[in-house]
Amino acid sequence: MPDTTYLRGNLTGVAYAADGTDRNGSSDGETLLEPRRSARGRMPSGKPNPVDVHVGARVRLRRTLLGLSQERLGEAIGLTFQQVQKYERGANRIGASRLYDLSRVLDVPVSFFFEDMDDQTAAMSPRNVTTDVSDLETTDADPMTKRETLELVRAYYRITDPTVRRRIYELAKAVAQAGEEMTALLKEHA
Repeated sequence: MPDTTYLRGNLTGVAYAADGTDRNGSSDGETLLEPRRSARGRMPSGKPNPVDVHVGARVRLRRTLLGLSQERLGEAIGLTFQQVQKYERGANRIGASRLYDLSRVLDVPVSFFFEDMDDQTAAMSPRNVTTDVSDLETTDADPMTKRETLELVRAYYRITDPTVRRRIYELAKAVAQAGEEMTALLKEHA
């Protein structure tokens, strides 16, 4: 039997091919098949869409910056911590009403979840994805998604003295600039 894409087409749970036959080649509707998971919004490989992964990472970023556990966030929006985990990984897509709830609980505008999205990720929106588009390479190159960054920012904002906090900020900038200058010098002499 040729490889055919089957569509769920009726209330009996039988999946039919475009030609009206079920997976067994029968058109009688008698054979019940196991339900198929929806591939909506997923990449052709079955991986979560990069846009959903980005939105989930932004939920995790904000939740962590606020010092909320997944369990506490879940309670605030009526979900289990496992559901929050799936949202943060991009495994489950976040619907519009849920995204609105998250924005209220996390005290950010809805647009926050889409900020800092690179053009390559934005191009992988479900409306742009077809079966012949290759998956994006997933990288953890964005320092804003690393736990170390989140912990550093939280520690920084726990410093109550504004003068001390400003000096630490200036120190971090100076060390980063010195590192960039050293790298440039090494490249020149290499």
